[in-house]
Amino acid sequence: MSDQPLAGRTVIDLTTALAGPYATLLLAGLGATVIKVENPATGGDSSRNNAPYAGADGLSVSRQGPDDMSVSMLARGRNKLSVTLNLKDKRSQRVFADLVRDADILVENYSPGVTGRLGIDYAAVHELNPRLVYTSITGFGSQGGPGSGKAMDSIIQALSGVMLTAGEPDEGPVRFGLPVGDMLAPLFAVIGTLSALMQADQSGEGQHVDVSMLGALTSLVACEPFDAFAAVGMEQRTGAMVPRLAPFGILPTSDGHLALSAPTDAFAHGALRAVGRPDLIDDSRFHSRDQRVRNADAIHALIREWTSRRTTEEALRLFTAEGVPAAEVRDPREAVHDPLVRAREEVVPLAHPVHGTVEGLATTGVPIRFSGARAGFDRPAPALGEHNDEVYRGKLGYSADDVAELAADSVI
Repeated sequence: MSDQPLAGRTVIDLTTALAGPYATLLLAGLGATVIKVENPATGGDSSRNNAPYAGADGLSVSRQGPDDMSVSMLARGRNKLSVTLNLKDKRSQRVFADLVRDADILVENYSPGVTGRLGIDYAAVHELNPRLVYTSITGFGSQGGPGSGKAMDSIIQALSGVMLTAGEPDEGPVRFGLPVGDMLAPLFAVIGTLSALMQADQSGEGQHVDVSMLGALTSLVACEPFDAFAAVGMEQRTGAMVPRLAPFGILPTSDGHLALSAPTDAFAHGALRAVGRPDLIDDSRFHSRDQRVRNADAIHALIREWTSRRTTEEALRLFTAEGVPAAEVRDPREAVHDPLVRAREEVVPLAHPVHGTVEGLATTGVPIRFSGARAGFDRPAPALGEHNDEVYRGKLGYSADDVAELAADSVI
């Protein structure tokens, strides 16, 4: 796709698991040539061993055939070229230097200190290619953090405070079902990478882009003024409802749940009309926003009693007729099949490189639409080392004997 925004750019992908590979997936979806470097001694990216797997017989919890591939890798490996290179082997240094010499971007998510020990840290790579943008995604920043400095999503959620923003005031911490720590950092990493790339195009000088998972998630927690809530006596954990925006929250219906968002006077008055109580619009408890906040329990109880006796469809129809923002609460399996997000390719079918589209399986697209460019994926995930010849011989100009010798010596 030569009409993609990053067409002609080359990314060296040294990432594994989720946070790093999601960043390089987005760069690949924007058109960059992403060369995924995997260690042959360890079987490559750890995501290659995540259940479930897809193969000739569909989905399974464990591998059933030689070409079965992890669904995680099927999703995160799209549009990437896979080469093998054992960076722990000193003989890999020449190959690595050749890979980065003409690249535009390098992305890594090693634990702090690892790149230095391998001789592939920013200082070393900058010597090889001063224009290159070097992006690090770590748990706590490139200088390290508490304990081992290693981070998993649940660790980041715990430390960021986000686990105590959801749920009822008297219950324990709530882990978000989505790995928000793992998935938020790569979004900031891509923003930083592309900003640094624009600067490098102007100045001729690359730089180190350093994004921490903890900092990314905690910065979003800080968008809500929890310290101010505490100062004025507001609960920071309010469960299904949000009293400071009343009427606002998740309400039961006779056959499910709906989300209601009616914090303004116009929306709140519409909600009262929808539930058949227009007489309460001028009630001193509910007429203005501050009054509704002071009487949040009362207005929420009133609306909850009404919605619980109606189907989701009926309640939504009546709220919508009054212009009140409301929506059904969907199961994620249903949500990813929404015709709108499918038509916009924000969610796309998942394909196996050998067996084609996996029946009923969907995955992330590039949720950005351009008026003058394309974004998306047109190649399935690669097998481990599938593109060794294409990259080492085709791009770097190595001979067949060179590649054979590197393979024989277990360097690739």
